[in-house]
Amino acid sequence: MLETFDPDRLASAGPNDIADALEQGRIAYFPQCPVRLPAEADLALLRDRLAGEITRKNVSYHPEADSVQGLDPKSALYPLTHRMLTTLRDDIATWARERLPGFMAGADVGTCSFRPMEEAGRDIDAHKASERIHVDAGAYGATNGDRILRFLINANHERDRVWASKGDFRAVFARHAERAGFTGPGGHVGRLDKNALDHLRSTLTRGLSALVPLAKVLDSSPYDRAMKRFHDYLKDSPEFQAELAGHVEIRFPPYSAWMVFADGVSHGCLSGQHCFIWTAIVPLRNMRFPEIAPINVLRAAA
Repeated sequence: MLETFDPDRLASAGPNDIADALEQGRIAYFPQCPVRLPAEADLALLRDRLAGEITRKNVSYHPEADSVQGLDPKSALYPLTHRMLTTLRDDIATWARERLPGFMAGADVGTCSFRPMEEAGRDIDAHKASERIHVDAGAYGATNGDRILRFLINANHERDRVWASKGDFRAVFARHAERAGFTGPGGHVGRLDKNALDHLRSTLTRGLSALVPLAKVLDSSPYDRAMKRFHDYLKDSPEFQAELAGHVEIRFPPYSAWMVFADGVSHGCLSGQHCFIWTAIVPLRNMRFPEIAPINVLRAAA
């Protein structure tokens, strides 16, 4: 599941090598982060103080509003957090466009967040708990079948970030589609394409976003709702969480980085504190293996 791109392999990699690994349900792992990290003094300040000030699960920079959510704007940490997240967001986007030019064509670069809390044992809503293995759904508003790409950096200077997976979307869906109510007697995938009401909702959301930029995240689509249904089933299912089929655990050392299609690979963070997460929505039309994309797996099941 892990495809390693050390500095030597990264230097010789072609324009499709990383993209193909991602599409085929693998995690592109960079033992040495290929993007410049924030200054250590700045990282130390966020590691020491940010956990005590956040008001949400994490702090996230939203470009449409040019604001950091999850932190009081009056906080003394706000200017540093804003600068760090915007700089890192831009640097990762520049690197991704240079290394994966066709893949990133027309991609919507979204949020850049920092997770300052220890993931193990967090007392939060089960559907938001990173420990429970899942596939991502409906990131940054409606994806409409486009792909959710994440770039992550373990910013902890002492401890690994530990992930678990039970396989790519195709494998997990094949094992659990019937129990999740998508196939079998009484099961249904439902429609995946927008109808007139869905288009109207998207139009109204775009109009509202002109006045309230963060309203963008309120948009949805039949496909995104189907994925959210599967996401919730996975997190709510003790049988899935406990099963051994496809289960692997992966350790990401301090200052390493990795990329993954978070809608295409099941994942959960078993433990770890201090992580940057960058998100982009990559157009489905850019895929070289479109049959692997979750929307087409769902269409095949329907």
